[in-house]
Amino acid sequence: MEQWLGHLLYDYFIKHGMVEEWARALNMAALLVLVVVLAILLDFISWKILRGLSVGLARRTKTNFDNFLVTNKVPRYLAHIIPLLLVWEFLPVIFIDYEYLQNIAIKVVQIISIVLILQIVKNSLRSLNDYLKTLPRFRDKPIDSYIQVFMIFAWVIGILTVFAVITETTIWKFFTALGAASAIILLIFRDTILGFVASIQVSINDMVRIGDWITFDKYGADGDVIEINLATVKVQNFDKTITTIPTYALISDSFKNWRGMQESGGRRIKRALIIRQNSIRFFTPEDVESLKKIQLIRNYLDDRSTKIDAYNQENEIDKTLPVNGRNLTNIGVFRKYVENYLKNHSALNKDMIMMSRQLNPTSQGIPLEIYAFSADKRWQNYEYIMADIFDHLLAAVPYFGLELFELPSNLGTGRES
Repeated sequence: MEQWLGHLLYDYFIKHGMVEEWARALNMAALLVLVVVLAILLDFISWKILRGLSVGLARRTKTNFDNFLVTNKVPRYLAHIIPLLLVWEFLPVIFIDYEYLQNIAIKVVQIISIVLILQIVKNSLRSLNDYLKTLPRFRDKPIDSYIQVFMIFAWVIGILTVFAVITETTIWKFFTALGAASAIILLIFRDTILGFVASIQVSINDMVRIGDWITFDKYGADGDVIEINLATVKVQNFDKTITTIPTYALISDSFKNWRGMQESGGRRIKRALIIRQNSIRFFTPEDVESLKKIQLIRNYLDDRSTKIDAYNQENEIDKTLPVNGRNLTNIGVFRKYVENYLKNHSALNKDMIMMSRQLNPTSQGIPLEIYAFSADKRWQNYEYIMADIFDHLLAAVPYFGLELFELPSNLGTGRES
């Protein structure tokens, strides 16, 4: 059968007086054109059938995976397999009189088959990637990294197979040769290997997810993670610029992930007022009576004054000097006022820690730190809440006889600086 098909046109050309060599050449060319035309027609028919089946299946099923397969043209590449098999079967017939060309054609078809398989694998992995990103449990996972690893592995196998086909050797011999060149391979794929290991550790330890707000001072990154792949992590900063960070830097360097704040009940406010030390003094009874007009500390002043007077009388304290016995100070009363103000502020989370504390004195004065958590974690609202708190406290400081530190200035003194 093969002989008959292979010489079908050859016999016709010979009968019409054509030279034998030319008859063989034209016979090969005619068969090649015929098979190619048949392959193109078969490819078109296969594609029409597969497209109809795949689209119909995608509409009937509930999962979106088959939709992504159609979108990424996986059925289109699958349709190429049938005509490729046709060409493969007819190669011995086409090149029946040209064995050396047959060997070349076989290698070409094998290489095309390898590339086709790689394309199917690539588009299938891309479809899987797109599908997994639609699932809530995978939406913030570095799926891109794992897909890239599989794709790199597939391309390496494919390239090695192509070399094996061209050189007519086995793929295992290439692996043996690659073992000897492992140092060079490790150098070439250093970032890929490190990135792959880092991606696994990041995923297992849940260090970073897509959508997390991270701060990475070394790389100038301060924003939301928008992509995690095998080699890099992309961060969109709050000024809308993009910072690219090596994936392995997430495990080799230190960075700050704000996810804990975002998942908690509030965002921390931690800022200090610098009180001038020479403005700190004891309160007189008149000062205390005057400050009782402030509603937030009225009960506190009544209670503390009663206890202090009882203590001083019981211990016969000489009250001609305020330093004797127990007395209220303006900074202590102001600190209590700040705490009560924070507790009564509607924008703060009452279930989280809330306090006002003194820090170590500095050359500028005594820092009085406000420590609390805003209930609203959104950046803009958080800034408004913090500004609102300190607007009030800055204006309240003079009522307690305190002064805030600021650098000396000639402004307002009538002298030119």
